[in-house]
Amino acid sequence: MSFYELGKEQRNILVEKLSRDLSDGFRSAQHGSIIQYFADDDTYVRKAAYIATGRLYIANKKMQPALIEVLNSLREDTEPKVRQTTVNAAGEIGKNDFDIVKHFFDKGLFDEHHSVRNAVIGSMKKMGEKNPEPVITWSRGYLHHADKEIRREICHGIELRGRTHPEDILPLLKELQDDKTKRVRSTLVHVLGQISYKKGCLEKVLKEIWSWNNKELVADAIEEIIDVHERYRNFSFYTQEEARRLVATYTK
Repeated sequence: MSFYELGKEQRNILVEKLSRDLSDGFRSAQHGSIIQYFADDDTYVRKAAYIATGRLYIANKKMQPALIEVLNSLREDTEPKVRQTTVNAAGEIGKNDFDIVKHFFDKGLFDEHHSVRNAVIGSMKKMGEKNPEPVITWSRGYLHHADKEIRREICHGIELRGRTHPEDILPLLKELQDDKTKRVRSTLVHVLGQISYKKGCLEKVLKEIWSWNNKELVADAIEEIIDVHERYRNFSFYTQEEARRLVATYTK
C-alpha cells in the first residue's frame, strides 16, 4: 500500500517510525535501516525520509558529524533511488547549512542517473529559496561549464529564487544569453517567463533584459512572458493584457 493510500493517522504513525529508525540508523551507522526508506519505491516515502533526515540534522547537533558521514557513504550507493534521496536530504540540510553539504551537489551534478541530477535541481530550488547567497555563489562556478547539461541544470536550479527575487538571479541569466545550445537557450527563456508573473517581478525582468545584447533571445523571452501570464492567469499579478501593455512601455 502506497503512502497516500494510508489514512492520515496511519501516515503519521509511519512517519514517526521512519524518523525513529533513521535516527537509530544514523547514530549507529547501520545503513540498512536507512536504505529501506531511501530506496523505497514510493516517492512519498522517500520524501518523508529526506525531510526527516533534515529535521534530525537540525535538532541533534551532536549527531550531525555521524549523519553527514553516513550520507557520504550513501551517495556512493549503486541504487539510484538511494543516491537521489541522499541528495534531497542534503538539500534539506543546505537550507540552513550549505557549506557542509556542497560536495553532494558537486558530485550529483555529474551522476549517471537523471533522477539524481534532477534531485540536485530540486535541492537548488529549495535551498535557493531559503538560503540564497551561498547557493547563487556556488551556481556561478558552473554557469559556463563545458557540459551543456550542467549549464542547463544550473539555469533551471536557480529559478525558484527568481520567482520572488528576480534581481538575485538575473545577472547569472544574463551570462547565458549567448549560449548556442538549444536546450540551454530554451531553459533560459522558460526561466525568464517563470520569474516574471508574481507581484513586483515583471518590471524587474523587463528592465534587465531590455539592456541585453541578444535581441533575438529577448524577443523570445518577451513572447514567453506574455504567454505565461495567460497560462498562469490564476496566479499572475497582471492579466495578459496588462502584461502586454507593460511590455510595450519598455519597447518604445
